[in-house]
Amino acid sequence: MPTAIAVTSADLVLPPTDPGTPRAAVLPPPEGRPLDASIADVQQLLARYGHVVVVCPTSAPAAVENRLHAVRSLLESDRIALVRTDLPPLGAAVLVRQLCLLAGYDFSPGVLASAARLLAHYIYAGAVLGSVSRLDRVPVGLRTHLKSWLPGAHFAVLAGPTPQMVRVGSGEEALAGPEFATELLLARGRLQTDWPATALVPRWRIPGPVQETPLPASSPDWWGTGKLVEFAAYLPDPAVLHQLVSSVRREVCHWCGMDLIGDRCGFCGAPLTVLEGGGTRGTGSYAGAQDAGAYTDAQGTGPYAGARGTAPRAVDPRTTDPRRALPPADTGTAPADAHAPGPAVPHPTRALGPGAHTPRALP
Repeated sequence: MPTAIAVTSADLVLPPTDPGTPRAAVLPPPEGRPLDASIADVQQLLARYGHVVVVCPTSAPAAVENRLHAVRSLLESDRIALVRTDLPPLGAAVLVRQLCLLAGYDFSPGVLASAARLLAHYIYAGAVLGSVSRLDRVPVGLRTHLKSWLPGAHFAVLAGPTPQMVRVGSGEEALAGPEFATELLLARGRLQTDWPATALVPRWRIPGPVQETPLPASSPDWWGTGKLVEFAAYLPDPAVLHQLVSSVRREVCHWCGMDLIGDRCGFCGAPLTVLEGGGTRGTGSYAGAQDAGAYTDAQGTGPYAGARGTAPRAVDPRTTDPRRALPPADTGTAPADAHAPGPAVPHPTRALGPGAHTPRALP
């Protein structure tokens, strides 16, 4: 039985890439909808699928997150995962579609929920903007802010995995792109430009035609302007996605018993801690979870290291080697529940090794 993927907005649902891919369920917004109806919506998903992974952008209104927490508390269920993402609307929609695709395979609900943070590292999400004067989700310098008032000034902004901003024009600095095979998805707003297709496609070596989809309704608010063309480059191959997640070492959460990859449980949020002798175990509570990312391969190389409170670091898949171990933490100073922010994630171009077979989805 596949795990249900649910979203908090219809904007996060893209057409599936193949007819066999399950679609995400849309949970209606809390405005004008009684709590009992929201509970019934989630109960139906639990009865049909057993577990539910709800993707909720961090940019969603507080009322949406509060309603989700209320539903989970009233149902007293440990089978509901709330996955937050900082990706812009189009990038978040791509992430949801990838999770729906992986839900058709034999991944456990815990692995699927914690895989969202891993997959987000491989989505290059950005936009071409007519103005950055109201952009507050990506750092904007004063000089760039002033230039945005010039007539005809356009800016290419990359929100993730590493924030970057360049002015579109002659002699422009190139946006750092992926060094693995991707496809490009566009969503056009009121800005008339073909820059993503004419500039990004050759620079990022994107094969095949550029796909287009309607602009998500929340994109103008996220980017601070309606004059934009949003884009997202992503891994399109289901076999690579499957092997990418499969290659990461799995652990069992000590708090709720769910499988997980990375350094934090996708269901209860408990961090994975380092034990004496190099072992790991999940511990902690939902309230103590930190937003950091650390992944090791299935052979156990790249142990978790670091201390609570360390800021998460951006992952560069071009330079990351999943078989190179992170330096061990100083056990004399790290707290007992220390966990890793480590950036070691597997490289998608090495996910499928020689002789690897293409996995099949569950019927």
